[in-house]
Amino acid sequence: MDVKTERPSEQQEAAAARAGRRAAERRAKISLLRTPGGIAKADEPGRVATRIDRLARYHPDVRPVSPAAIAAGDPAAMAAAGAILERIILTDDTLGVGYLEGGGRAASAVGRVNIRDEHGRLTGYGTGSLVSPELLLTNHHVLPDAATAGFSVIEFDYQDGADGLPRPVHAFRLDPGRFFAADEDLDFALVAVHASAEELSGFGFNRLIGTEGKAIVGDFVTIVQHPKGEKKKVALRENRVVDVLEQFLHYETDTEPGSSGSPVFNDQWEVVALHHASVPTGDHAELGRFINEGIRVSKLLAFLRGKQFTAGEQALVDRLSTRAERTAPAAGDGGPRVLTLTMPVDIRLRAEPAAAAPETGRIDPDYSNREGYDPAFLGPEVPLPALPEALVPLAAINRQATAEPRYVLPYHHFSVVLHKERRLALFTAVNIDGRASRALRREADHWSLDPRVEESEQVGEEIYRANPLDRGHLVRRLDPAWGATEAIAQLGNDDTFHFTNCSPQHKDFNQNKTTWAGLEDYVLNNAANHDLKVTVLTGPVLAEDDDRYRGVQLPRQFWKVVAMVKAGGTLSATAYLLSQEELIKGLEAEGEFSYGAYRTYQVPVRRIADLTGLSFGELPDADPLERLESTGEVREIGGPDDLVL
Repeated sequence: MDVKTERPSEQQEAAAARAGRRAAERRAKISLLRTPGGIAKADEPGRVATRIDRLARYHPDVRPVSPAAIAAGDPAAMAAAGAILERIILTDDTLGVGYLEGGGRAASAVGRVNIRDEHGRLTGYGTGSLVSPELLLTNHHVLPDAATAGFSVIEFDYQDGADGLPRPVHAFRLDPGRFFAADEDLDFALVAVHASAEELSGFGFNRLIGTEGKAIVGDFVTIVQHPKGEKKKVALRENRVVDVLEQFLHYETDTEPGSSGSPVFNDQWEVVALHHASVPTGDHAELGRFINEGIRVSKLLAFLRGKQFTAGEQALVDRLSTRAERTAPAAGDGGPRVLTLTMPVDIRLRAEPAAAAPETGRIDPDYSNREGYDPAFLGPEVPLPALPEALVPLAAINRQATAEPRYVLPYHHFSVVLHKERRLALFTAVNIDGRASRALRREADHWSLDPRVEESEQVGEEIYRANPLDRGHLVRRLDPAWGATEAIAQLGNDDTFHFTNCSPQHKDFNQNKTTWAGLEDYVLNNAANHDLKVTVLTGPVLAEDDDRYRGVQLPRQFWKVVAMVKAGGTLSATAYLLSQEELIKGLEAEGEFSYGAYRTYQVPVRRIADLTGLSFGELPDADPLERLESTGEVREIGGPDDLVL
């Protein structure tokens, strides 16, 4: 039988042309990689900084490095970046077992595509990977249209087991009638599998992540594949990224050309590209005999976001990046799933444990799936506070925003608006559902910058070192930790550990269990709360005369507005104010600190509007203090009995 195993010539020629045009740049990058610290210079400064930030999600001791400092060639920044990348990426020839465990999970979702015609005849092979509970990703030239997909089959577990014997193969038809999307230029096809979620759950899936920073020049990649339709194999360690194009990654290898449609993984087992071409370099002075080309995952997801789908199709697309639905593969018959390793003699197995299933205490790296604060959460609308005209240009822009206002940073169950000059939140807004909340255990704190915002617009770790300042949550850790499953709740919990949701607070202010700390809990569980739901708006008072410390003006006061629907169906909004002024006096001198009293006050919502310049819409009219004789009354809160709800 004449079985097609190679790519169409026009695809190969296009890849060869791209590789040829970039030969000089590629050689320059490879040359840099051979010099000490060169890995920090071989790619764009912004991409290097983003890669380091992403590595921090897997290596808690890694600290961000400024892209501006890297771009300026700052010696300290370059040394720090080079040390981080060389330590993590260019390690010695040792193996962390977590790397293979992660690889086993990732490889389980990879299968052999049997390309068939309308008569059921086999016409070729490809490789595909489940990237959601229902959808399979491969190349356009493997499945060029829905008709071809409808005739074709995906086979999982076409591989040998640990005993050297073939594993039972599980084959499924494809279901393009349910979903099929493809693009010839990006050379990808995404198609539904004709099987139930239960039937596919044992194979897991390799979630696609749209965020930048998954790979830079110098990174090693791993390709799980069915080369020429053979049993599943993995090309390890001698695959190195040597160029990053707008839509493609180029990585060199001494192995045989890989299979079309194979997922390309970084050391954290994140899919960085969809493999689709391999061409000879014609230059044996380079790292390998072949240049492999893969389509960048971020470009595939951007393409899908720009397409119009039916409601049913869109629901499937949305699940591509829903971390909470990640399914860990289960062991099948015949023992644990294993990999057949195809490797040269000198192999470097280097990475730390991979993240295949959701990790506790780790921020979801794909920001495209954040829905953010819901104004309709309570029933009556509670919109985000409106910025006055003077504050709008001072709000940091979300670079991934697709809708207005572009300064809103959505997270899981909450949103943040950031002041780009003060580098702190103007306000946060969170939805709390007491009926679905989950008491998650607190892991070791791991705070992260938000890659959607310029690093220069966020206060990071530097303000908190060697002093009494805490990283004070504005949205409390457990406020957004709710949902139908613990995994969904964990997403909200983890998102609170962004520096955008953090404000410098004296440790005696942040850690003391004052009335302030229990306000949400009390209001949430108050007998008058009709639905056990609360919306909370929180922020610092960013005063012009706030004292400066390490280049950052420290807020003296913090405010909170709490809204709920009472048993009679009416909206109630109460406001609170707390000061740390006495605690942070003298902090600049790094000497004695003044430990004064701090108190919690209930104040009118209008008072918070006056202090911040924010507009709270209809909330002042829902404030019970407005019905008292003095609307300017300030009430000190010593306990629940002092609250007016």
